[in-house]
Amino acid sequence: MAMLNPPHPGEVIRTEIIAAHTLTVTAAAKVLGVSRQALSNLLNAQAGLTGDMALRIEKAFGPKMETLMGMQSAFDIFQTRRRASMIKVRPYRPESRPGRAARC
Repeated sequence: MAMLNPPHPGEVIRTEIIAAHTLTVTAAAKVLGVSRQALSNLLNAQAGLTGDMALRIEKAFGPKMETLMGMQSAFDIFQTRRRASMIKVRPYRPESRPGRAARC
């Protein structure tokens, strides 16, 4: 079941992990072994959660990578569905030509 307007995973990570541990962005970035800017971009929803970052968060703080990546996927799907009317693609209709086999 699709979630209505799921939060960006960075927002959840900021409140449920970084703030819950009373860490600054700089301190959390050091724990994760990433730049402060990279973490800041994620926490401020300016960048998506990568597999690498999800694994770092799992190793440092415990939430499973699969859960975190699922949040990113739900967010991406919701955002893309919102733009669906702007994506112009016609359904594929194979040509019917007697005697010709389809090639793959």
